[in-house]
Amino acid sequence: MLRIKLGSGLVLQNILVILLIIIIIFVPNFVARVVLGLPFLLLFPGYTLILTLFPKRDQIKDIERVALSLGLSIAVVPLIGLILNYTPFGITLESTLYSVAGFIFLMSFITWLRLRRLDESERFNIELKIEWSTSVGRWDKVLNAILVVSVLAAIGVLSYVLATPKVGEKFTEFYVLGSGGEASGYPTEISLGEETSVILGIVNHEQETVEYRVDIVIDSIKYNEVGPLFLANDEKWQDTVNFSLNKLGDNQKVEFLLYKSDQDEVYRSTHLWIDVR
Repeated sequence: MLRIKLGSGLVLQNILVILLIIIIIFVPNFVARVVLGLPFLLLFPGYTLILTLFPKRDQIKDIERVALSLGLSIAVVPLIGLILNYTPFGITLESTLYSVAGFIFLMSFITWLRLRRLDESERFNIELKIEWSTSVGRWDKVLNAILVVSVLAAIGVLSYVLATPKVGEKFTEFYVLGSGGEASGYPTEISLGEETSVILGIVNHEQETVEYRVDIVIDSIKYNEVGPLFLANDEKWQDTVNFSLNKLGDNQKVEFLLYKSDQDEVYRSTHLWIDVR
């Protein structure tokens, strides 16, 4: 039998946390983020907290330690996010990363202090036991081979999924805001020939760079044109547009028509109804 002792695992865990921080800041690799990010969020916070509460080997069973580590991680991380939501930092990648990492480092330090007070025989240690036997039957060899192949296949499938993530939904946000930058305060009544304004906004989620054009149409007659506008994926454009109405009457329709990539068909549209006195 081969026994491999890893101690409490805190050193390895904290090294992986530091490695994740370095990767996110300096090497934005998607696969490495996911591989290290999952245990960072779903295991490490709860594991350090459980080890702080139960540093002795025989206080709880190993399976209970693993289950509680997962459960407490799922509870701790949202709680940290809730606290961040009420701070000036907000919930961002950086604030979440540093806050969860800070919690892990703090609990690791407290755990280290508690473990120092215990005899080595009392401390919780991660120990791997590997047994082998020369009298392995044919079916045991087949089952072991199937197990190895299954594990390798699962790792291969997971790596492929992580390396080739699904493309998100393709769409464009198109909106009109009042002059105050809110979804209110739209002009509803103006004088003849008076110039008024609204704020137009476009956000590209088409997964590629797109050319946009906006036509301002008043009572089915083109009044003005905005563009062309070239927006990269996830890029936002927002600006004030001015217009005036030169005909008396109620319920005059002012349309804002969005076109994409020189297409003749309207891609998105919105409108206002304005009375001219």
